Amino acid sequence: MKNKFLLLGMVASLIWSCERDDTSEIVINDNSVTTVNNTTGSTSDNAMNLNGLYSTDLTLDPAITYTITGPVLMASGTTLTIPAGMTVSAAPIGVNAYIAIQQGAKIIADGTATNPIVLTSNAASPSSGNWGGLIMLGKAPINSTADNSEETTTSEVGALAYGGNIADDNSGTLRYVRIEYAGGAIDGNAELNGLSAYALGSATIIDYVQVFEGSDDGFEFFGGTVNASHLVVVNAEDDSIDWTEGFTGTLTDIYIQQDSGKEHDSGFECDGFNTDYAFVGTSLSKPTVTNVTLSGDGDSGRAFRLRAGSQGIFSNIMVATFNRGFVLEDDDASLPTSQGVTDGDLTATDVFFNANVVTPYTGVAPEADFIKGSSANATGTAIASWGIGWTVGIN
Repeated sequence: MKNKFLLLGMVASLIWSCERDDTSEIVINDNSVTTVNNTTGSTSDNAMNLNGLYSTDLTLDPAITYTITGPVLMASGTTLTIPAGMTVSAAPIGVNAYIAIQQGAKIIADGTATNPIVLTSNAASPSSGNWGGLIMLGKAPINSTADNSEETTTSEVGALAYGGNIADDNSGTLRYVRIEYAGGAIDGNAELNGLSAYALGSATIIDYVQVFEGSDDGFEFFGGTVNASHLVVVNAEDDSIDWTEGFTGTLTDIYIQQDSGKEHDSGFECDGFNTDYAFVGTSLSKPTVTNVTLSGDGDSGRAFRLRAGSQGIFSNIMVATFNRGFVLEDDDASLPTSQGVTDGDLTATDVFFNANVVTPYTGVAPEADFIKGSSANATGTAIASWGIGWTVGIN
C-alpha cells in the first residue's frame, strides 16, 4: 500500500509553479499503476510498456520497442540506461506520461551524433504536448530553501523532491539526445517542459540535447549548478530557455529557433528567484551564458526577458528577427533587476541585433552600462558545425 500511495501522490497535480503564458491546458487524470520493479503491459517478446516505480536499475534493450504509458519513476540509487541510437516513444496522453529521474537516481543516455537517442511520441501525427517529457531532480542548491540546507521542495508535477546542498551532485548523462513533442500544463500553476532540470549538480552532464516542438518551455532550470552545452530548441510554445530559483551554472553554445505560424514566448525567460515561493537563500540566479544564436519569427516577442532580480553574464550573442532584444524588468521593488547592472552582476558583451530587432534594449539601467563590447565581435554559436546529424527542424 505504501507504494500505491506514493505513486498516486507523484502523479497528482501540485501547487507551485513559474509563470505560464499561453500554452493550452492539459487535464491530468490519475491512471497510475502500482507495479514496482517491472515494466507493465508487455505485449510481446519485442515490445514492452514502461510505467511505474523502478527501485532497481533499468537498462533498455535495443531489440525491444518500448512505449511509455504513464509516469516512469526511477527511485534513489537506481540508474536508467538508454543505449545510443535507441528511440523510446510515449503514448500521446499528455502529461500523464513522463520520465522522472528522482533525487539519488541517474540516467545514462549517451548517444552520438550519428546515433542519437530520441524520446518522442508514438502518435500517428505527433504534435506538441503529446507527452510530458523528461524530469531530472538533484540535490544541488536552490534559493527557495536556506543556504547550505538539506531541505527540499517539490516539483510542479508529481510532488517529487529536489534541492539540497550538494553543488557537485550527479544525476547522470544526457548526450546527443533529442526530446520531441513533449511538455504541457495541468493548469496555470503546474507544467512540464521538454527537459525540467530541478537542482541538478555540476557533475551532471547535459551536452548536445535538442527539444523539438514542445508545448511548454524547452529547458527549464530550477536552481542548481549544472553546466549545459550545445542546446537546441526549435518551436517551444512557451520560453525556449527558462531559469529560476538561483540557477548558477553555465550555458554554452545555445541555438534557439522560433518559426512563424507557431506559438512562442521569450527566447530566454530569466528569474532570479521563484516568485511563487519565498526567497530564502542569499544568492539570485546568475548563470554564465556564452555563444548564443536566437532566430525569432518576427512577432512582438522578447529574445531575453530578465526579471525577479535575475543576474547573468552574457557574451557573444546574436539576435535575429525578434521584435525586442533584452528586456530588463524591475518587477520586484526589493530586488530590482537593474541593480545587477549597477553592481556588475548583469552584463552582456559582444551582442549583435539584426535590422529586424526593433527595440534592442528596454530597462531602467542605461543601455551602455549593460551592453558592452562590440557587435562586430559577435558570432553566436556554430550550429551548422556541431548540430550536424542529430538535430531536426533547423532552418
